[in-house]
Amino acid sequence: MVVELSDVTVERDGNDILSHVNWVVQPNERWVIMGSNGAGKTTMMQVCAGYIHPTTGAAKVLGYELGKTDVRELRTLIGISSAAIAALLPADETVFDSVLTSAHGITGRWRERYDEIDYSRAAKMIEAWNLSELQNQSIGTLSEGERKRVQIARALMCDPELLILDEPAAGLDVAGREDLIERLSALAKDPLAPALVLVTHHVEEIPPNFTHAMLLRNGRVSASGEISKIITSEPMSEAFATPLVVEFGDDRWFARGRTPSRGRRARD
Repeated sequence: MVVELSDVTVERDGNDILSHVNWVVQPNERWVIMGSNGAGKTTMMQVCAGYIHPTTGAAKVLGYELGKTDVRELRTLIGISSAAIAALLPADETVFDSVLTSAHGITGRWRERYDEIDYSRAAKMIEAWNLSELQNQSIGTLSEGERKRVQIARALMCDPELLILDEPAAGLDVAGREDLIERLSALAKDPLAPALVLVTHHVEEIPPNFTHAMLLRNGRVSASGEISKIITSEPMSEAFATPLVVEFGDDRWFARGRTPSRGRRARD
């Protein structure tokens, strides 16, 4: 198993951010995690990436049990793209170096040394994510869509066994979003790709070829299972505490609010 959360609770300042979460991710699965703001999505990803430990319960990631292992070793096996990681990238560093430094799990070149295999893999990731023409540009000069691709290339640089993408389409325009979705769909289809976990607020951002979904509400699992059974009107309405109509067509999901039916006006 890639991830195994058993009755995981994360408490902060006396409040449960996650509450009694159970979750298993297998190597060939591609998961979507959804829920409203404050539902606990990012906290759960931080647990899975080894950045925070459960207050109670047990979390095993790639065979490592948190609290009983060196998380520095675990983190070399996990690729993560998130706003928190992006904020750490030096604005004046080049695209190539930003991707390369992920080999050591750091942000910003210093005195570390790299092998030829590191340079080769960085070049491969840059080419795969259509960044070759930008590799000598500084991060601070890139568009939002270009920066998102750099973040994912960084996340894949370490050849991870688990790839976590926390809201990768946030801030993108329609063209950038559709380009990213197409790329993530191809990645999800690749049998050699790592287990994937995608966090998003919008069903329209779910790429084709994802297999499973979990919905969180107030830190608890509201629904979890095969994506075709979870990303539907009833489970989504319950998770987001609002009436929703969720539809699927052309390999994509769409959601809208359900307009309450209005009663006929009484005659005078």
